[in-house]
Parts: sequence; C-alpha cells; structure tokens
Amino acid sequence: MSVPETYQIGSARITKIPEMTLRDPGTSLFPQWNTEAIEDAAKTLPADFFGADASELMLSTHSWLVQTGTQTVLIDTASGNDKQRPLNLLFNQLKTGWLDNLRATGIEPEEVDVVLLSHLHVDHVGWNTRLENGRWVPTFPNARYLFSEAEYRFYADPKNVRDPSDGIFADSVEPVVAAGLDQRIHADDTMAIPGFAIIRTPGHSHDHFSFAFTSQGETSFFWGDVMHHPLQLARPDWDSVFCEEPQRATASRHKAIEFALNHQATVFTTHFAGSSAGKIRQDARGLSWQPL
Repeated sequence: MSVPETYQIGSARITKIPEMTLRDPGTSLFPQWNTEAIEDAAKTLPADFFGADASELMLSTHSWLVQTGTQTVLIDTASGNDKQRPLNLLFNQLKTGWLDNLRATGIEPEEVDVVLLSHLHVDHVGWNTRLENGRWVPTFPNARYLFSEAEYRFYADPKNVRDPSDGIFADSVEPVVAAGLDQRIHADDTMAIPGFAIIRTPGHSHDHFSFAFTSQGETSFFWGDVMHHPLQLARPDWDSVFCEEPQRATASRHKAIEFALNHQATVFTTHFAGSSAGKIRQDARGLSWQPL
C-alpha cells in the first residue's frame, strides 16, 4: 500500500491514487522521437522521469481523488484488475493494489460521489467496475459517472475502438450504463459539477476532456492525456502513438499549456512519473515542468 501523496488547492484536498509505474522507450511512445531534440530538456528534469537514460521514459497510471468539502470526486479510474486485454498485454489480468490505495485515503468506494472520466481509453476506465461473483459491477455504486456523450457513441461502434482499448466497453463502460449510473456530457455543457469546468481537448481521443477545479482563487487542472511525459513541453508538437487524431491533439496540447499558464494552475497529470503534479514555467529558454 502506497503512502498517499496529498495536495491542498484552496479548500480542496487532492490525493494521488497510484496504480502502476511503467517504462517505455521514447521511440515507442513518440513517433517523432529525436534524442538530440530533447537533450537539454531532459537535463532539467529529475531522474524519476527516466529509466537507464533519457531514451527510456518512466510513466505512471493513477487516479486523482478530490475532496472538496462537499463532494468526493474521482478523476479517471486507471486500468482495473482482472480485465481481459489479449490485444494489450500490459493491462491484461492485472492484480494491482489500486483499491487498497484508495482506501488508504480513508475513503471507501461507496463514499465516492462523482467519477469524472477524461476519455474512454483502457487505462482511464478500468476501475469503473470490479469483478464480483463472475459479474462486472460498478466499483462506486453511489456515484454518478460523467463522460462525453459524443465519445460514448463514437466508441460504441467497435470499428472505432483501437486494439489497446479492445474490450473496455463490455467490462468497464456498459455495466455502469446498465446500472443507470452514467451521466453523459453533451457538446454545449461547460460545467461537469459545481466548481469543475470542462476544458475540451480533443485529439488524443475522439472527444477528450480536461477538467479545471477552482477554489479560493487557486486552480487545479486535470488535463488527462494531453501529455504523457514532461519532455513534451519542449516538443509540444510531439504526439504519443496513442493519439488518434494527431493534428487536433497537438492543438489541444497548446490550448492546455496556455490555460495552465494563464491561470497559474497546478497541473495534475495522468501519466507523468514521480509526484505527477506540478506547474508549467515559461522563461526565455522556453517551457519547463516544475514538479511539486
């Protein structure tokens, strides 16, 4: 069981719920990989963002728990246990301590009020459900699960689901819908729940969402998969191999950077290693990541 990493943003308590740490060669994650292009940026980052050297990238899968004082909100649900993922062995039949890590915060699954899903990919919806007596049942039976209506309809067509996320609808999305716990967000919606704004950042997935939460003049920004590694601040034109619409993904990355800078937001990332939280700094040398 991990010791919870917790941050105070205004009146909200924000806690990382870790699942896994991963290693991925830069050449596998980024089709545009060029070691020379990131040499200087790599020197500014702590060692926990890299493996043996700067060509091996450390990544994380995790969720964020936001306790606002009036609501308990979970943002993304990582990869889940016991899921059959024959086309994505990295996430196949996992047995992680994610649920124990959630409970280590003092929160039981039944106490979660809202689940916000940035998008419907394999490593963001897994703990939506858990296996119970041979059936997939919602992990958070008293929560509303909020996600994009457009994204739901798009990925409901198996032709639009890429191999890494094959199977997620059957075991991680449809059981939530069948239980009547889904609340789908439409194109003209700007607020998910009180205090949380939707920042639309499509490209990585069909209708990807980022979420901003503001309290007492401080802003936290949960940007989902806008970026996978802080090296992308040096090369925001680099899209991950998992970005389905690269041109839109690049535009959304620039949009997210601008939002974070303009609001002096604390950014809570979904795949950065280490603390996974930090701020974007801009100076004469360009953009950089400052971990908390």
